[in-house]
This record gives sequence, C-alpha cells and structure tokens, in this order.
Amino acid sequence: MNKTKRILSILLILQMITIQSLNSNSEFIENYYSKGIYPFISSLFRYFFGWIPFSAGDLFYSLIFLMVLRSVFIFIKNKKRNYGSLLLSAGAFFSVIYFLFYFLWGLNYFREPVERSMDLAKNEYNQETLKKLTDKLFFNLVKTHKLLTANDSLKVTISQSKNELITQTQNGYSELKKIFPQFSYKPVSLKKSMYSLPLTYMGFSGYLNPFSGEAQVDYLVPKVSLPIISSHEVAHQLGIASESEANFIGFLAAVHNDDPVFQYSAYLMAYRYALYDLSKSDRSISKKYMEKTPKGILENIKEIDRFWQQYQNASEKYFKIFYDNYLKINQQKHGIQSYSKMIDLLIAYDKKYPL
Repeated sequence: MNKTKRILSILLILQMITIQSLNSNSEFIENYYSKGIYPFISSLFRYFFGWIPFSAGDLFYSLIFLMVLRSVFIFIKNKKRNYGSLLLSAGAFFSVIYFLFYFLWGLNYFREPVERSMDLAKNEYNQETLKKLTDKLFFNLVKTHKLLTANDSLKVTISQSKNELITQTQNGYSELKKIFPQFSYKPVSLKKSMYSLPLTYMGFSGYLNPFSGEAQVDYLVPKVSLPIISSHEVAHQLGIASESEANFIGFLAAVHNDDPVFQYSAYLMAYRYALYDLSKSDRSISKKYMEKTPKGILENIKEIDRFWQQYQNASEKYFKIFYDNYLKINQQKHGIQSYSKMIDLLIAYDKKYPL
C-alpha cells in the first residue's frame, strides 16, 4: 500500500510539472482535448447524471469531505502517529484528485482563446469605442425593460419559477448553435446547488462540478440574475474555462434566447461591466449613464446589490483571495477581475455581428 502511495505522490509532482508546461501547447489541447476527448466526456457525464433531479456532484463532495474528516479524526485519536504515512496518504489522495480534475475538465484552461474559434478580431480599444458599446447595451437594456414592464419606473418582476428559468436556459444555446455549432448543448445537466447558502456566503453564484460534469447555480440569487448565471455555467460545461469567455458566451446564449427575461438579465450584466470599465478611466462618464438609466432598471440593480450585501462576511475575502490565485495559476492572469474582461470580446463581436 505504501509503495502505491509513493508512486502516486511522485506522479503528483510530475503531473504539476506537465500541467505548467502546457502554456505553449494550446493548439494541441484545442484539437485533441477540447474538441476531441472533452466533448465525449462532457456528453457522457450529462447523459449519466442529467436525469437525476439532485446534484450527484454535490453528494460526491460531501462524501469526500466526510472521508477526509474521518481520516483526520482517526489520525488525531491514534497515539502512535505516523506523519510520514500521513504525508504519503495526502500526496496520493491529491494526486488522484489532481489528475481527475484536469483530465475531466481542467485542461480546457489551456485551450486556444475563444475569439480564434469564432474568428473575432480582438484588439485594444479606447474610451470612445467603449462608449459606443455601452450605448448599444444601454439601448437594448431599455428596450427589453419596456417589453417586460408597464413603465420605466417599475423594476422587472419575473413570473417564472427558478426551476423554469433553469430549464429555459437550453433555449438560448439552441439558437446560438445555429450561428456557432460548437455551442450545441444537449443533453442538459444544469441544477441548483445543494450548497447554495454556503456558496452565497463565499460570494459565488455558481460553479461547474468537474467530477460529475454538472453545471450548478446558486438557487438563492434574485431571479433577475439567474438567467445569465445559468447561461454562464453552461458555457463552462461546454469547455469554456476562462471566466471572461464564459461570461461572453453566456451573454450570447441569453440574448439569443427568445424569452426577453434572459435578454434583460444578459444586458443588465454586460451594461454593469461596461460602466465599471468606463469608471476606471473617468468616473464622471459612468455617473452620467447611471443618471439617465430608468428608475426601474436601477431598482433591479439595487435588488441584486442588496442581496449580496446581506451575505457579506469576513470569510468571503479569503475565499476570493484563494479563487483569485486559483484563476491566476490556471492561465487567467487578471484573476477575479477576469470576469469583466468579457467587454474586450463583446467589442470584437460587435464589430462583426453588430448588437
């Protein structure tokens, strides 16, 4: 047994070296993993777990947690503690988890940028270009708001249940695949997280479980946020690992959805990111946009902000620091700030396919 643990522990080191060497092999990863092995793995997982009404992946996490807790308890209780054996066991355990994570999904972090597969010209942009995009997002946001409310002073109130919204997410991808076939989404495996409450306290709205291929959403978030969150997590499920790219693809899927609720959720998210980008160079410009934003839209923004504010706590900062470093290790040099980088892609997309 110890021999097996030693081998696995050594393999962990070799795996880490191999993973870090993949930076310059994006074409190989794209062709043989992201477009080769991964779609088969993803579809298999979705066929296998998609029909189950609860999250099998969350149960897997619970089982792993209990196993680790039990091992720690036994080690503490044992008076003759063998620290060498403990290190070997930990090394072997992480070696297996590390391999499964990258083989089942994580290698997508090293694939080619999405703009290449979509044939978009992504370049540096100036404030004027950003303002033009913001104007378009504002126009479409106001337009969809009018479709959903009686007047501009009312916030959008969604009649569908959260389960119905999760189910409708597929519709956007069904339309998007007509333009970009690589985003075909079938079968479906999109579920509410069993850990929505702790997830909210950590400051996250969803995640992909790489060990079960299930896309998970925080079931506590306001309904107005759920359509774009669900669309974002499905993008991860389809092999889009980058957060900015998942935001971008999720946005496209939501605006192609025939339900204006999804379009509104997407434009609201993108509009806020655009204002954030504008404020970095000139806060007065973003302030002017906010001043002309209809009261009903501002009420939806306040609703979202109030939701997250009520769950703010001291531990959230440390979870964000951990996740920030995790993203940087996995080819996202901007860390958590990567989410807002979707604006770069939207500007490139708008040049070819005007919003």
